[in-house]
Order: sequence, then structure tokens, then C-alpha cells
Amino acid sequence: MSATVSPIREPLIEGGKSYHDITVDLVRSTEKAPTRLWWIAFLISVHVLLFGVFCILWTIWHGIGTWDLNRTIGWGWDITNFVWWIGIGHAGTLISAILLLFRQKWRTGVNRAAEAMTIFAVMCAGLFPVIHMGRVWMAFFIFPYPNTRGSLWPNFNSPLLWDVFAISTYLTVSLLFWYSGLVPDFATIRDRATGLRKRIYNFLSFGWTGSAKHWQRFEALSLVLAGLATPLVLSVHTIVSFDFATSVIPGWHTTIFPPYFVAGAVFSGFAMVLTLMLITRKVLKLEQYITIGHIESMNKIILVTGTIVGVAYLTELFISWYSGYIYEQFAFFNRALGPYYWSYFGMMFCNVVSPQLFWSRKIRRSLWWTFLMSIFINIGMWFERFVIIATTLARDYLPSSWSYYVPTWVEIGIFIGTLGLFFTLYLLFTRVAPVVAVAEVKAILKSAGDQYLAPNTEHHEEIMKQYKDAEDKGKVYGSDHAHSESH
Repeated sequence: MSATVSPIREPLIEGGKSYHDITVDLVRSTEKAPTRLWWIAFLISVHVLLFGVFCILWTIWHGIGTWDLNRTIGWGWDITNFVWWIGIGHAGTLISAILLLFRQKWRTGVNRAAEAMTIFAVMCAGLFPVIHMGRVWMAFFIFPYPNTRGSLWPNFNSPLLWDVFAISTYLTVSLLFWYSGLVPDFATIRDRATGLRKRIYNFLSFGWTGSAKHWQRFEALSLVLAGLATPLVLSVHTIVSFDFATSVIPGWHTTIFPPYFVAGAVFSGFAMVLTLMLITRKVLKLEQYITIGHIESMNKIILVTGTIVGVAYLTELFISWYSGYIYEQFAFFNRALGPYYWSYFGMMFCNVVSPQLFWSRKIRRSLWWTFLMSIFINIGMWFERFVIIATTLARDYLPSSWSYYVPTWVEIGIFIGTLGLFFTLYLLFTRVAPVVAVAEVKAILKSAGDQYLAPNTEHHEEIMKQYKDAEDKGKVYGSDHAHSESH
């Protein structure tokens, strides 16, 4: 009888891999010496990081006066970059927690790098509020520890303090989630290593043996952490939005900020994941594990969240008009037609117009278009935070205090330095741990590998030919690959 495929679903692991092939392919980057390209990227990142450290020390030595803040604009690039980095850190926990709870198998190709990206992005974000305090050495005052200075207890009515709790909790849970997923992979590397390297990975893997009891506890812990992390995905950027929404400043005092900020955070986070993964899959030769199907699934989420952000922008404009409140109307008029009009229209084009290209399946599955759009979206989301902060504060109730904010070289240097920190940590991560989760990829191999399109290997080539023909005709049904039947 001839082999049939019904329905055809796109494989998540290509190349007819065995379990051993997966181990060799994914652990390779931690065992071989760094390539010249890795060293070039690492040295550039370190130098950029050192320049950022210099700018931070310059700020601490000379004071916040080195930034171009003034009586009207008390928040500038620092808080803009803080919100931007927090947003980028959202995709990792979303991929890890929510998609795990919904049993989305396509997450396994990108969740490890996304989780690492979350940790590094939150570390970059945390720098800015601390520096913005002016006296960095006083940062411990924001934590509610027992002390004899009653008047110095934190102000729990301040949303800036809520940020401290939200971000520290988010970082802790994300770190636990990321590291617990690394334990089985560290054990795999340990079993292939020798000497000092073997001892180090044995320590990192906590004596993992792969027994049924270990796997049972691993899966239970993953579900518990996913349950804890899921509300955090929604709460962290909601609380960050309260920095603005709980104020009485026109343009900020609005109830749409929490869902709007969360959607924007997921939007920008997925864009950064794509930016990194497209480069990583090419450099580390992971095309058979991070497939076009993974990229298309992520582009669909970007399309949905980008549309939500676009609706939020239009809702803000409508409500400001419908309210009849002249100060609110002026705030949005000033955003669109004031001195910062270029940032507003840059935001609208990058965040609202450009993602609509992903309605086209051909563009969703194009690596070059995806990479270009991911860069555009990250630029657009930075513009969004800048528009909210700078344009709102630049022109307040008193025309005599209106000003035009331009960042100084110190502010720009600190931001560039955080980019250096982010990429330095990411490059080190690719050297010490598998970028794709080995254990999780193996767990879905029998239901997501292309060698299982036909259980009867005699018909495998015919099945693959039918799959390729269906793909060319646009009849491939998605990412989670089910068993195909063979008769």
C-alpha cells in the first residue's frame, strides 16, 4: 500500500537525528575551543562594557549633573532604557512558563537562550534605577530590612519601591527556572568531560544521575516554577507601568498602561530573542534544531502583540480626544506634532506598520525579513519608551519651563555599556552551557522529529517528499508534529 500523510505537520527537529546526534550537536559549542568569530565578538563586547563602566564611574564621581536632566525632565535616557531592558526580559519567562503550561513543543528550540536573555536583560535594567538615585551607595535603603532608623523605612506608597519587589522576585524565579533546566545538561557535559572540567560540571549538576526519581522531581519543580512565573510575566511590567499610571501627569495617568505595557514587553522580548537566535543558529550550526517552524511561530506572536500595541496607541489617541480634557489632548498633540515628532512617527512605523508584513507566510518564514523586522521592532519599542517619558515631561503646565532634552555622551555611554554587558554575558553563556536544551529536545524527538513522519522506515523517503511538496503548497499545518500514518 502507498504511504499517506494526514495531516502533515512541520517537524521541529530536522535531519533524522538520533539521541546521540542531539548530544553531540548541542554540546559541541561547550567542548571545542572558541572560534575566531567568537573572540572578535567577545573582545568588542568587553570593550564596549568597559566604556560603559567608565561612564558609570564618571557619573558617580561628578554626579547626575553630567546627564542632561533639568527642572522639567527628571527622567531621561536612564528610565527609558530601564523600561526597555525590562521589556526585553519578558520573552524568556513567557516561552519557559506559559508555553510550558500550554504544552507547546516548539518552545524547546528557543527556551534556553530566551531564559538566559531574560536574566541578562534584567541585570542590565537593574543598573539604571540604582544609578539614577545619585548616591549609589545608599541603594540598600530601598530594601525593608529591620533597622533602628524608623524614619528611613521605604515608602510603600511609591511605585518605584514596587519595582524593587517585582524585579527582584522576577529575577529570582527566572534564575531558578533557568538553572533547574540546565542541571540535566550539565550532567551530560560532565559525563563527556575529564579532569578539572568534569569536577566543575559535576558540582554544577548537583550529582544528577538521570534516575526516575530525579526526573520526577525535575518535572515537578518545572511545573511549580512555571506556575509561579506565569503571573510574574503579567505583573512585572504592569508594576513598571504603575511608575507612570499612578502619577497625575497628563499622558501618563491612564488605566490602559498595564495591559499595553505587558503586550509591548512580550512584543519587544520576542523580537530580541529572534535577533539573537537567528545569529546563534547560523554561527553554531543549529539550523536543524531552531527551524523555520520555530521562527514562524515566534513571528505569529509578534504579529499578535504588535497589533495589540497598535490598538493601544489608537485607544490612547481616541480617549484623549473623547475626554475633552485640554491638558491630556495637548500631551498627545505634542507627541505627534511637537518637537519630538520624529520619535513618535518612528515608533508608529516600527511597532504598528512594519509587523503587519508578517501576515504574509512567505515573509514570516524568511530569515532576512525576520532579522530586519526584529531590529526595527527593538528600535521602535525604545522609541515608545522615549516618547512616553521625554515628550510628556518636556512640556508641562508652565511654558516658561519647557525645554528640549538631548542625552549627553555619558548617558549614551551607559546605555551602550549595558549592551556590552548583555552580549558579553550571552557570549560567555554559549561557551559554558548548551544554547538549546538537550534534555528537552530529546523529550520531544519521538513526536517532533522528521524521521518519525513514517514509523515504517521503508516509506520514509516517500513521506518526506510528500511533506516537502505540501510545504511548497502552503499545506503544512503548524509546529507541533504529530505521528503520521503509514499503510
